[in-house]
Amino acid sequence: MQKVVIVMPAWNEAENIKRMIEELVKREFPAIGTDMQLLVIDNHSTDGTTEIVEKASKAYSHVHIVQQDKPGLGWAYVRGMQYAMKELKADAVLEMDADFQHPPRFVKPMVDAYLAGADYCIGSRYVKGGSVPKEWALSRKMVSYFGNLYIRLVLLNFKIHDLTTGFRLSRVKGVLDKIDLENLMDLDRFAYKVDLLYQCLKNSKKTVEVPLEFASRTKEKSKFNWKEMIATFKVATILGIKDKQRFLKFAVVGFTGFVVNYVGLEVFRRLAFTSAIGNYFRNLNLPGWLAILLEATFWATLFATELSIISNFIFNNVWTFKEKKLNGLGEIIPKFLLFNLSSLFAVIVQPLIVGGAVLFLPDTSLTHLLALVCALIFVIVPYNYVVYNLFIWKTWKLPWQRHN
Repeated sequence: MQKVVIVMPAWNEAENIKRMIEELVKREFPAIGTDMQLLVIDNHSTDGTTEIVEKASKAYSHVHIVQQDKPGLGWAYVRGMQYAMKELKADAVLEMDADFQHPPRFVKPMVDAYLAGADYCIGSRYVKGGSVPKEWALSRKMVSYFGNLYIRLVLLNFKIHDLTTGFRLSRVKGVLDKIDLENLMDLDRFAYKVDLLYQCLKNSKKTVEVPLEFASRTKEKSKFNWKEMIATFKVATILGIKDKQRFLKFAVVGFTGFVVNYVGLEVFRRLAFTSAIGNYFRNLNLPGWLAILLEATFWATLFATELSIISNFIFNNVWTFKEKKLNGLGEIIPKFLLFNLSSLFAVIVQPLIVGGAVLFLPDTSLTHLLALVCALIFVIVPYNYVVYNLFIWKTWKLPWQRHN
C-alpha cells in the first residue's frame, strides 16, 4: 500500500490545528484508499500548538510532529520532506497549509490523481472547478492572476495554469528524491515554492492539475504581503533566465557557425576545385533531377557546412555544454563522429536548399545568404538543438528515461 505523508507547517496555529487534525484523521483519511499520515512541522510555537499536536500524536498513529531547525517556511517544508522520506518512508508527499486555505476535502482528489499514475499533482485555482475566495479584494485577485501569468511567461510554461499554488503532491521516487532540497532558492520565504515546483515539473513524467477552491483563513489574518510577491517574481525571473541560458549560448554558437558557414561558402565558391567538381558531373550527362550536382555552389555549401559543424562542435563542447564537457581523444573522437552523423541532416539539407535556390534565382552572394538563413532558422537550428541535448551531451531525457 502506498504511503502518502501530508507535510504541514504550523507555527502558532493553535486556533486551527486541532480542528485540522480532527477533520483529516476522522473524516478524510478513512475515505482514501491508501496509508495516509500527517506530519506537522512546528517551529517552537508559543501559543500551545506544540502541545496540541503532541497530544494528537499520542491519540492517533497517523499524526507526527517535528521541530524545524532553521526559520522560514521553506526550511519547514525541507525539514518535513526529509523526515517524511527518511523516517516515515513516504512514497509521496503532499504540501498543505494548516490554516484551512487548502480545504481538507481536496486531499482525496489529489491522492486519487497520484494513485491513478500522476507523478506530480498541483492543486490549481485556475482550472475549471478551481477558484480564489470571492471575498478577496479586486486588487488581490488581480495580483494573484497576473502574478501567476507572469511566472508562466518567464518560465514559458503554458500547460500548467497555477504555478504559485502551495497545494501540491510529489511522488518521492524519481521526483522529490532527485532534488537538492537544502539548496532551493529563498528558503526563508514563500518564493522557494516556485523553485521547488520548477524542479518537480522537470522531474515529473506525468503532471496533473486538480481543481482547488482556495479559501480565506478561518482565523487571524492572511500571510500574503508584497515582499513575498516580489521575492516570488525574482525567483521566477532567475529560473526563467537560467532555463534559457543554454539555448542562448547555443544561439550564439549557432550564429558563429552561421558566419563560418557563409564565409566558407563564399570562399569555396570562388575556388577552382568546386567548379571542377561541378564540371566533372556535367560531363557525366546525368538526368535532369540530378542537375543540382552540376552547381559549384552545391559543393561549396557542402564543404562550408562541414566546416561549420567542426566549429559548432568545438564551441558547444567548451562553452554551451561545458558541464558535460567531453575530454580526451578517446571520448572526443567517437562523439565527434556521432556529432557528424547527427549533423548529416544539415549536411544534406543545406546544400540542397542553397544549391536548389540558385537553380531558380541568380547565383549571387545575396541568394546564398537568404537560402542559408532560411535553412538554418526553419530546419537546422531546431533539429540540432534537440539532437545535441538528447544524444550528444545528453542533458535531456526522453519520458521513459526520467526515472532511471
